[in-house]
Amino acid sequence: MPMPGYIMKRKTFLKNAAVLSAGGFAAKAVGAIYRVPLGNLLGGYAMGLYQMAYPLFCVMLTFSSAGIPNAFARIVSREAAEGKDVRGTLRSALRLFCMIGLVCTLLMLLLSPLFSALQGDAVLARCYLALAPSVFLVALIAVFRGYFQGKNDMRPTAASELLEQIVKAALGLFFALRFRDEPLRAVTYALFAVTASELVALGYLMLCCRSARAPLPMHLPAVPGRRILATALPVMAASSLLPLSQTADSILIVRLLSAHTEGAVALYGLFAGGALSLVGLSSAVCWGLAAASVPAVSALFAEGREAEGVRRALYALGVTLLLSVPCAAGLFLFARYAAAILYPALSSAQASVLVALLRTLAPAAVFLPCMQTLSACLTGMGRAKKAMLATAVAVCVKFLLEVLLLRVPSLSVLGAAIAADACYLVAFSLDLFYTVKKPNAKGEYRDHRSQSGSGKGRLERAGAGGRPPSG
Repeated sequence: MPMPGYIMKRKTFLKNAAVLSAGGFAAKAVGAIYRVPLGNLLGGYAMGLYQMAYPLFCVMLTFSSAGIPNAFARIVSREAAEGKDVRGTLRSALRLFCMIGLVCTLLMLLLSPLFSALQGDAVLARCYLALAPSVFLVALIAVFRGYFQGKNDMRPTAASELLEQIVKAALGLFFALRFRDEPLRAVTYALFAVTASELVALGYLMLCCRSARAPLPMHLPAVPGRRILATALPVMAASSLLPLSQTADSILIVRLLSAHTEGAVALYGLFAGGALSLVGLSSAVCWGLAAASVPAVSALFAEGREAEGVRRALYALGVTLLLSVPCAAGLFLFARYAAAILYPALSSAQASVLVALLRTLAPAAVFLPCMQTLSACLTGMGRAKKAMLATAVAVCVKFLLEVLLLRVPSLSVLGAAIAADACYLVAFSLDLFYTVKKPNAKGEYRDHRSQSGSGKGRLERAGAGGRPPSG
């Protein structure tokens, strides 16, 4: 029996993954290269402020958009598989996340004085004001990216990510150079460049949507907003835990290091802005596999082909390992060269710390992409709650190790790197367990196949392992 058209063949899956990975890697590369001249122009203190402004921003992004591309891609792929016009569902999702994005933007504005006081530097409040509008914009961007990914068109997502980074880098360097003698003003305007870049990316995606099809009609059958939110919430929760933990890190790491060093902010900047940014390149290389896995696995599970869906997930994991292991090896072997080339303005002591951080975090360059891929596959299976549980356990392990290790002066900030390695390893291991675990007797995947109106009874009658009837 020929495979239905909406179930991607392996070749198409790899093509989609390659498009997203190439775009993600290029975007990450631009971002990583951008930080080199930015750090040199801003200096250590201002760059530390730049990094410390991101955690609250990430919290608001988490509440407004984390996991939305994967969650909405799952909804769109299922609706498209049933032959429905998904443009009405897109309109419904845009209305929903427009409101959520606005609320989160206002919360960031209101919380900025309190949060900057908690972080120990009141000038951060100005930085938060520059970043706040981005939260609203990213919520809408996430919906558009999920829409295109659900339709197996990965080009708009990849292109918008690259465009976003190019605009941010160009404007950020312009402002940093223009106000290089005024560090606080320079860092504020560099963060405003983030908002400008999101606005450009949103405009590009809207143009792609209009050029792909006719303008959205006002009245089309659509998945209700409450159902979209119910589907998205577990994915958002699973995607939110790591950003939220990194927000806590910006406070916890600095405070614990301050007990035995005077350069806690600079050390945190080396850890978060230097080492983790380079580790993230491995994740960017493999990110396309995660995003492409959602519609692929979702379609297989929607048709009742759970075993084939699990094989697709394990295939994606194998390709992720094939890509991430060389990245980790290169990070470990060439850490000293990377630090010297990318951060030439660092002092010899700071460069040594960065090299040690990169080598310690080399395992994370494998565990993080693998966790990312399997978490996306669990979303496609309708098991986002399991991914959320795995990440929650991993984050608890990370916090425990940070509290224990960062108190040791001889380890210093390396304790945070060890804790991050452990966090990603635990999350990856649990995600792998839940991926290969068979459904329980009650039909663990039933919710995946029974959430869309007309197909509900048809899919439920297929049972846990059978296909839906053709008529």
